[in-house]
Amino acid sequence: MATIEQTHSPILNSNAQVLILPVNSAGILLDPVLTRGKTLYPDNYQRYHRACRDGSLMVGSCLLHKRQRELAGLSASHNGNQPNYIANLVISNHPYHPARTHWLTAALIDLQQQLIPLIRYQGVRKVALLARPFLSHHSTHMSESNSAGLTTETPRIPLDWDSVVLPLIIQHLRPLPKLRVAIHIPKSVVL
Repeated sequence: MATIEQTHSPILNSNAQVLILPVNSAGILLDPVLTRGKTLYPDNYQRYHRACRDGSLMVGSCLLHKRQRELAGLSASHNGNQPNYIANLVISNHPYHPARTHWLTAALIDLQQQLIPLIRYQGVRKVALLARPFLSHHSTHMSESNSAGLTTETPRIPLDWDSVVLPLIIQHLRPLPKLRVAIHIPKSVVL
């Protein structure tokens, strides 16, 4: 059974073997941590962006990427804080649209199925999940035009962290054996 903890530490400094990054199927990254991850892990971003562009990445799925190690200088340099795998958890269809319960559930089930062989055969014991995309959304969408020809904006309500998102994460990741899951939450949110 996995242990799940919430932390305020920066996810890009974690020593997790797998980084779980909530993304969208449009290939557009607006979150500052995700855009920083785009430059830190360019091989992952290229694969993710290509999958979005050709339409093979669907909402409610998980694109697991095994990172390529770069060799630099006279010897291979290795930073112990670098993840071996990055799991792109596709939770919405656009960066301005919040996740829906059925998309998140399907993506977590797909992630769980992909983590089992990594735990059994690759010795993965630590994963880190970025929570900020679940917590903050500046999401509005255009609704139908009214009779005056003006459009009105109606807010899309993101899923509630405490009553929906966190219980779903616990439900789908806790059954995994010998795993430590660190959920990285922004400092503005009280634990």
